[in-house]
Amino acid sequence: MLSLSFLLYYLLGINLLTFFVYGVDKLKAKHKKWRISEFNLLLLACIGGSLGAWCAIKLWRHKTLHKKFKYGIPIILLLQLLIAGYFLFYYS
Repeated sequence: MLSLSFLLYYLLGINLLTFFVYGVDKLKAKHKKWRISEFNLLLLACIGGSLGAWCAIKLWRHKTLHKKFKYGIPIILLLQLLIAGYFLFYYS
């Protein structure tokens, strides 16, 4: 079984990575360069980086007009928090 410390380090790492990837995509958008696909941005949020994605969207005002980011990222974050709460409540 995964240790709690491994899970916390994973979540910290994936959220930092996601935050910076969204920032890189914002810079690329400003300079009209090759972009990171929306699929990959959403995938990062789905595999645990939803808090980093949400913070990046708020800080850099990136992808705010896209419904799948404006509503999807908060929904993913809420679902992940509910799942985490469930496991913490029932398995601790």
